[in-house]
Amino acid sequence: MVRYLPDGTMEFLGRRDFQVKLRGIRIELGEVEATLCLHPSVSEAVVVAREDRPGDMRLVAYVVAAAESVPSTGVLRAFLQEKLPDYMIPSAFVFLDALPLTANRKVDRRALPAPDLERSRLETKFVAPRTQVEKVLGKIWSEVLGLEGVGVHDNFFELGGHSLLATRVVSRIRQEFHVDLKLMDFFKMPTIAELTKNIEGLLWINAGRPSEEEAELQDREEGIV
Repeated sequence: MVRYLPDGTMEFLGRRDFQVKLRGIRIELGEVEATLCLHPSVSEAVVVAREDRPGDMRLVAYVVAAAESVPSTGVLRAFLQEKLPDYMIPSAFVFLDALPLTANRKVDRRALPAPDLERSRLETKFVAPRTQVEKVLGKIWSEVLGLEGVGVHDNFFELGGHSLLATRVVSRIRQEFHVDLKLMDFFKMPTIAELTKNIEGLLWINAGRPSEEEAELQDREEGIV
């Protein structure tokens, strides 16, 4: 939407649709909303892009349940992952009794509450990090997510994580443990407990793998080189 100014120039006022650009990718929020509403437990849904923390723009879904039984965040996230790419999955879900409306009976997006990004909203029972690897991962997660008291069974993405933050975590893990952890592995193992098993396995492999000098010497002794 634009308007003409008295001098003939045009002033950009915004978009009439709800398309946003998030981490370099254009996303049609209406597509995410329509997909959410396909779930039988969802009556209404609105998705917005929010920046409640400076520099951390994320998608937030506001959901009105179709019945008294409110679907869990994990259920809705898994449902969307079957139908949408990762960058279109909301980082947070807020469940409301009804969506706020304007005087014209349209959704009042400005009146939508900020999501609760604390761990307390998770259904997972809190289990504190126990091993040294788990403690290091817990510290990394807390710093990247801006949360305290992250449990080893907490899902990174249910805590408000997204692909950009996941990239930061993987980079920190590589620096800390000197292992070749793939970003795709992180998406498959989004809890500290799962990641710990993978990292410990990589550390074990690295510990048993000979250095380049040792490997060359062994090859010479065996007559390979």
